[in-house]
Amino acid sequence: MVIDKNILMSNKIQSIRGMHDILPEQSPLWQFFETTVKDLLKSYAYSEIRMPVVESTDLFCRSIGEVTDIVEKEMYTFADRNGDSLTLRPEGTASCVRSCIQHGLLHNQQQHLWYTGPMFRHERPQKGRYRQFHQIGVETFGIDTPDIDAELIFISARLWKLLGLKNIRLELNTLGTSDSRNEYRSVLVDYLTRHKDLLDEDSLRRLDSNPLRVLDSKNPAMQEMIEAAPKLMDYLDQESREHFETLKSILDGSGIEYTINPRLVRGLDYYCKTVFEWVTDDLGAQGTVCAGGRYDGLVEQLGGKPTPAAGFAMGIERLLSLLEDAGKTVNNDPDVFVIMQGEQAQLKGMMLVEMVRDQLPHLVLKTNCGGGSFKSQMKKANKSEAIVALLLGEDEIANDTVSVKFLREDKEQLTIKQTQLADVLKTI
Repeated sequence: MVIDKNILMSNKIQSIRGMHDILPEQSPLWQFFETTVKDLLKSYAYSEIRMPVVESTDLFCRSIGEVTDIVEKEMYTFADRNGDSLTLRPEGTASCVRSCIQHGLLHNQQQHLWYTGPMFRHERPQKGRYRQFHQIGVETFGIDTPDIDAELIFISARLWKLLGLKNIRLELNTLGTSDSRNEYRSVLVDYLTRHKDLLDEDSLRRLDSNPLRVLDSKNPAMQEMIEAAPKLMDYLDQESREHFETLKSILDGSGIEYTINPRLVRGLDYYCKTVFEWVTDDLGAQGTVCAGGRYDGLVEQLGGKPTPAAGFAMGIERLLSLLEDAGKTVNNDPDVFVIMQGEQAQLKGMMLVEMVRDQLPHLVLKTNCGGGSFKSQMKKANKSEAIVALLLGEDEIANDTVSVKFLREDKEQLTIKQTQLADVLKTI
């Protein structure tokens, strides 16, 4: 059978649109970011939880809301071989709540949890918005006071400092309780209905399903009408007012700057009381890098007992884009490159390198595997950006020595006993 090469080329398998490989030169920055976040959350005594990527579709219909854009338009949903409807998770909070209920983590307990991993939404790919994207989520359960809202904001604010990121500002709002929000919802729907001729297609659809989202519209033709709309703050219950005032007092006392944004409503149905977003102008239209707030009713909504809850999620790709734009690089070069010339040198050299790894576990050693001339191995050593090269040839093997060549400094080459190698590398 003759295979046409042109057909093979035209049918070349590539990654799915909006889903990207993370290449070896990109991984060090991801690892730096993930390690920074992990260490930060550990310092606040938060514990990691890991949930499946695939969940029952009903989980997201019940939590996010069946008439939201995510459920109606964006979820990757399919029937498995048993005919069950499954969905690749579009966000992590619902999965975390489901797991906590299922495993009894919420009964008479407080939980401080975090997770990371890929999420999936069938959106139009653009900078900062992908169909497979990665998030770090932080969730707390069992605490109804505003101090935990403040702690979540403290954690995110401290992360920007650790990463060296600037030009990220905090926007804050309160949605009140479900009762006060329902009262406001009626007033808002009445107002929007009177201005129905100004609403675009998305807003008309949201008018019945999620009218608060109309306030978040970026349509220039609607801005004047939205600015004149009734304000949710005027319909807050006393409990929500006191909660919000206490939160602001904590932030003021800690020097955290913020702006009250009455149009900040968040896109998911389960939020209440405090909502916040960290936004930047450095990413174009996709300016939100971290968002969260309270969702006190979600646990009960998903079958658990009433449990106060609050959390946030941050988009890793967007934050890495900010780090890259700021010129952040992470060194992933080896410290030592090992050159071995000859069969005996290869045999004994590999054992010597493993001995050094035992003694200096944090040292990064790259061995030349695959043979090659001394000249070609030296080219690899120089290209590797290693600080020193270890040279093992016939003479070194015969005398139980190793030569140390400095690659980045004008220093004389050393020849030392193999038993001294770990101590010498420590000083270098």
